[in-house]
Amino acid sequence: MDGETLHEVVARTAMGLPAVEETAPFGEGALVYKVVGKMFAMTAELRGVPIVNCKCAPPHGAALVRDHDEITPGWHMNKQHWITLAPGDGIDETLVEDLVANAYDLVVAGLPRAKRPIDPVRRTLPD
Repeated sequence: MDGETLHEVVARTAMGLPAVEETAPFGEGALVYKVVGKMFAMTAELRGVPIVNCKCAPPHGAALVRDHDEITPGWHMNKQHWITLAPGDGIDETLVEDLVANAYDLVVAGLPRAKRPIDPVRRTLPD
């Protein structure tokens, strides 16, 4: 997957989730995706290369870093809880969509029940 497509897939996937807002708190060129004010993904460029940071559960992140050359510990983030995706042949649209949705679910699960836009386990609206 090339860098432009990587950013497009992240934006499309993130904005398709409930209660997501796209912000630019770090200035032009870096877009941050938040749910109820909490960041779960970010698109940016690192030395001219498009990258994506996604929140990720530590064991899952470690496995992804081990198995994919394009995935590294989170750039400028807590390396235990974030991963960075870079363009390359080892990632595809389905993987990127899954990682963005997983990042969203992790953040939603950490929100107080009253603020959750969906039930993160059933992926349904809260009761």
